[in-house]
Amino acid sequence: MTEKTAQRHVLVLGIGNILNTDEGVGVHAVRALQAKFGEPEGFELLDGGTLGLNLLPLVDDATHLIIMDAVDAGKPAGTLIELHGAEIPLFGGAKLSEHQLTFQEVLGLALLRNTLPENLVLLGVQPESLAIGIGMSPVVQKVLPALCDRAEALLASWQILPDGDSC
Repeated sequence: MTEKTAQRHVLVLGIGNILNTDEGVGVHAVRALQAKFGEPEGFELLDGGTLGLNLLPLVDDATHLIIMDAVDAGKPAGTLIELHGAEIPLFGGAKLSEHQLTFQEVLGLALLRNTLPENLVLLGVQPESLAIGIGMSPVVQKVLPALCDRAEALLASWQILPDGDSC
């Protein structure tokens, strides 16, 4: 057993920009879970916003990581997306500047550092709009409870929450 797996650290991380409508769905999802669970025992809920590289130490420390975010998979708006481990692209994406680091690259750096969590899941929603604005589109707002339910189901499968303790 490695030092990392000797003690389990479960992190549910919501990322995105709440000033760009549906881009903030991951943050809104984590905030909904925080409203339900407060400061839970056995796992951590974190609004990672747009912190980028600053999130790397948290990824490094996690043994179980659920990332909640807007995911452009070319699906109809509001579609729930679930990717596990190697299904998650670790590098890539368009950049607005050479200084911008995407969260995919944070995961790629964790892989290079051999600290990528063994249990890694990306839960997302296909956005309808990424326009500047506060609040999500109605179609994405409607699927927010299902996104939270899926995160809770994963926590239950990892024996963090009892089965049936969903929203």
